[in-house]
Amino acid sequence: MSALLLVRYGELALKSPPVRREFERTLSRNILELFAAESTPCRIRADHGHLYVEADDGERATAILRRVFGVTSVSVVHETTSDRAAIAEAVVPLARPVLTAGASFAVRARRTGQHPYSSQELAGELGGRLLAALPELRLKVDLTHPDVEVFVEVRGPRAFIYFGRASGPGGLPLGVAGRLVALVDGPRGALGAWLMMKRGCRCRFVASADGVPLVDDVLRRFDPRSEPAPPVPDEGPEAPMREIAEAWGADGLVLPLTVDEYPTARAAWGDRVVFSPTVGLTGEEVEERWRGVVALASP
Repeated sequence: MSALLLVRYGELALKSPPVRREFERTLSRNILELFAAESTPCRIRADHGHLYVEADDGERATAILRRVFGVTSVSVVHETTSDRAAIAEAVVPLARPVLTAGASFAVRARRTGQHPYSSQELAGELGGRLLAALPELRLKVDLTHPDVEVFVEVRGPRAFIYFGRASGPGGLPLGVAGRLVALVDGPRGALGAWLMMKRGCRCRFVASADGVPLVDDVLRRFDPRSEPAPPVPDEGPEAPMREIAEAWGADGLVLPLTVDEYPTARAAWGDRVVFSPTVGLTGEEVEERWRGVVALASP
């Protein structure tokens, strides 16, 4: 394994300790499932508040982790000890390839645990080391709008150096909430299903001709357990959605409704729980948010 990735998650940290531990286990399982679906080996370890994924290809691993619900961001990191001399020795060769002549930079340091230096002291020392070691680049320090940010996270006896973060979908790990059947007939339906998946719900899909590629090329890349979507029959989606809901024990439905459509559609489904998370969004807002989902799903 040649790449180490620091994986951050947000909402999970706000849960009670027992719930948090269960959600963290689910998150780890989901990561392993997505890597297995991509035939990409990895190893996972954890500390309080972070996961660490080891993989052969950092870029490919980052693309996979960006599709894991619950993950807020990912960084490819270099690991060293928390000794300030070790950090200073490591930072120059790591930063040299990303710093260009005349560039401005800032060192962002943070610590968890007890250390014989403050975060501010560490950042100042590392910034001075970079200026002294790379005079030919004529670097400038800019703490407000730097061209390059050098991040250092010191966590107990270990330190991690990195140069950026790739955003993930956030939310809750897939599978910690209920089961839903989602109608996907275009971007509104696809986005609605994705938003419920982001809240931890697993979905089964029913798709129109326009919705099939949205399911197969995008939504199923976030859930390796999901199945191909059955097509909407001529008489409408109600029959296959009811059939799947009964067979799967689904807790509700996800429908691509507007504000005007919601009351009528809700009444048509009787006692079924109906979700429509895009009900308040305009068509332009749906398209914009869906483009962001497609970008996350891209290899």
